[in-house]
Amino acid sequence: MVEFITMAPTSGDSTFVGLGSNSTNLNSWTGTDENPERPPTVEYIEAIAKAAEAHGFSTLLLPTGAGCLDSLAVAAYLAARTTKLHLLFAARPGATSPAIFAKQLATINCWTHGRALPNIVTGGSPEELAAEGDFLDHDTRYERTREYIHLLKQLFTLPSVTYEGRFYRLENASLFPKPAQRPPIYFGGASDIAKEVAAKEADVYMMWGETFERMKERIEEMKQKAAHYGRTLRYSISFQVVLGETEKEAWEQADALVSHLSESAKRKKDELIQKGDSVGAKRLHELMKTSAERRFQIGPNLWAGLTQVLSGNSIALVGTPEQVADRLIEFIGLGFDYVLLRGFPHLETIEQVGTSVIPLVRERLRQTEVWI
Repeated sequence: MVEFITMAPTSGDSTFVGLGSNSTNLNSWTGTDENPERPPTVEYIEAIAKAAEAHGFSTLLLPTGAGCLDSLAVAAYLAARTTKLHLLFAARPGATSPAIFAKQLATINCWTHGRALPNIVTGGSPEELAAEGDFLDHDTRYERTREYIHLLKQLFTLPSVTYEGRFYRLENASLFPKPAQRPPIYFGGASDIAKEVAAKEADVYMMWGETFERMKERIEEMKQKAAHYGRTLRYSISFQVVLGETEKEAWEQADALVSHLSESAKRKKDELIQKGDSVGAKRLHELMKTSAERRFQIGPNLWAGLTQVLSGNSIALVGTPEQVADRLIEFIGLGFDYVLLRGFPHLETIEQVGTSVIPLVRERLRQTEVWI
């Protein structure tokens, strides 16, 4: 049965995206400046985690980036305040060594009886990475990521690791505490080299939602690449969600989300795309640009309007709970094992999706299994 993931807004949350601002800082997660409507306070992020746990989500993604709280610190805090929620926290290979990150994750994993999961994020903004001291070019960063994931798997499973590669060197490295089971490695990236890294090393390949036709092509390509290495991956797809009691109401809600969008915010997003080297973000930006004359509608109940100011994971499912469930069933049918759903504001969206969408999807999947 498919599992549902949501995301903690550790950069802040808001009712609208792209609010007018003269700030030079535009957060690619929220589309707002450094003063979000709902700051990522300890109380708010804890409320997000508890809502996710109570409303049918198995996993909470804790992102990484200059505009986010530290994912490890957030995971450690939430681990003590949840009982069954998995914490998928992100790490960048250029920021934390594989041996140190393995120990951090293994510690939380041990204390939560296996609820800590690693999401390895290579990073797509050279400017942001440079601010952290990481100056490698795009393809070299992904080569380093391949080595990083390879070492994590060894550290999680072998008694001792001695390794000398292009980027890392370890001598008699051992991990304490050792996980009872090796945690699956989550990883995403749309470039050719990222897909090769996923096919060779990752366990769960994460993709931002696009059109049905594009996702069908991408998942089939990845299945073939993984098979070339004698491997089978699991797959995750991500969407924003905008719900309404009627389809008309849902589209009105979508329009309201960007009703305060400023020209300065759109210009800043364009600049981020031009300066960045994330292939996935550029793909979504292209979808947004080419669908502008259609009010950013790129398919049945699919909307790219949020991509005007958001970077990754910005394509939205817009409609009634029944329509959103129908679209999710179609995408799940392509072979996705995980679905990441989020929206603005995050807390209310988690509650709405958990109450009205997830039960529909699960029931329809059960009915499908009965009739197969």
